[in-house]
Amino acid sequence: MNPDSKQLQEVIVTTGFGISRQQKALGYAAQGVNSEELNINRQPNILNALQGKIAGATISSVGGGPGQGANIRIRGINSIDASASNDPLYVIDGVQIDNSTSTQGAGSGTNVRSVGNRVSDVNPDDIETINILKGGAATAMYGLRGSNGVVLITTKKGKLGKKIQVGYNASVSVGQNYNRIDVLTADEFKQAIYNHYSDSTMASFAKSRALIGTANTDWQDEIFQSAWGTDHSVSLSGGIGVVPYRVSLGYTNKDGVLKTDNFNRYSAAVNLNPGFFNNTLQLNVHFKGMLSDNHFADRGAIGNALSFDPTKPVRDSSSTRYGGFTAWTIANGNPNSLAPTNPLALLELRNDNSTVKQYITNASVDYRFAFLPELRANLNLGYDHSHGEGTIVVPNYASFAFDALNGGGVNNFYEQTKKNSLLEAYLNYKKSFGVPGLEVMGGYSWQHFEVDN
Repeated sequence: MNPDSKQLQEVIVTTGFGISRQQKALGYAAQGVNSEELNINRQPNILNALQGKIAGATISSVGGGPGQGANIRIRGINSIDASASNDPLYVIDGVQIDNSTSTQGAGSGTNVRSVGNRVSDVNPDDIETINILKGGAATAMYGLRGSNGVVLITTKKGKLGKKIQVGYNASVSVGQNYNRIDVLTADEFKQAIYNHYSDSTMASFAKSRALIGTANTDWQDEIFQSAWGTDHSVSLSGGIGVVPYRVSLGYTNKDGVLKTDNFNRYSAAVNLNPGFFNNTLQLNVHFKGMLSDNHFADRGAIGNALSFDPTKPVRDSSSTRYGGFTAWTIANGNPNSLAPTNPLALLELRNDNSTVKQYITNASVDYRFAFLPELRANLNLGYDHSHGEGTIVVPNYASFAFDALNGGGVNNFYEQTKKNSLLEAYLNYKKSFGVPGLEVMGGYSWQHFEVDN
């Protein structure tokens, strides 16, 4: 394999406090991916688009749903302590965000839901570059939070001297589950029962034979589907006077391969980057807003599809007691708690939804002193806010939520609000003396997180 020497020369890494340096000058490992590489496979989750593009980084999906996030492990797992985090630090346009998720669940399943800020909700078409800092030296800029690596995300900006540019990207995708578990067909299942009993146990054989149905149901076919998705993004960029600008809107709708799984996302972004006094004073204003809706399918349906009787139909034409779905019952007609649940009933009788509203905004000022051009001052103010809420509703006639004593069913509500405030101020002096150079920096950083469940 031939090394790509251009990568070391062209990638610009924005380190802590906004200092830009060539990658080859960094004292620690770094790697970057630009927007062209990110948009090749058009992933709605920007972190999944990094798969195979960052050496030493392992990326895995959380839960497998269409709107769920992804985990990044840079250079492996650094701590085996279950209470310690192995997640890298995420920085979007200079704002260090909280990318944690919350687990909410009730009834017959538990889903991992991101009801806080999520990097995966940023519109991929708004991203200019993603740079990943590796190694312990990243902590020099971000403290212990950078010990698992740092993911720096920079969004696209407008440019002066250009007429208004209109951009539109659209894509349609379809997904299929690649493999199925090899289980017995209805005929094979019947034969297995016939082979199990001998002539000496004819009474047991008769009872078992009476329970065999006449259907031929492939339960994996019943729960899986073609996962269609569509993605749209429109942007306006250019410059008015001394103000470069970029405004964008995005929409994503994607189904999961498991029936009833669905993800919707609406996004908006505004970037303003004017310069004043011969560009000695630079102002950067960023705003990103995201609204995402999820409908979570019960993952328990997958296991039940492997163990439910293939000779039974999906729906029981002789009864409507359990929503019309076939269910194993005992002598009094109540559900058999030892039997598997009808997998399609788990999907269609469980209404599990969440809505997350979030925005990230910040303003930074960079000033180069006229009397001393080597000295610059920088101030960065950021605010990151999100509110997530959801409901889990299962009717009391669902066999898997049956409760003869209390009435059964599920009706849960949860919510979470996260707030993240940031203030950074520093002075930087940089002077070159031919080949050698001198750089001195001093500053102050303050960040406050607030979580309300």
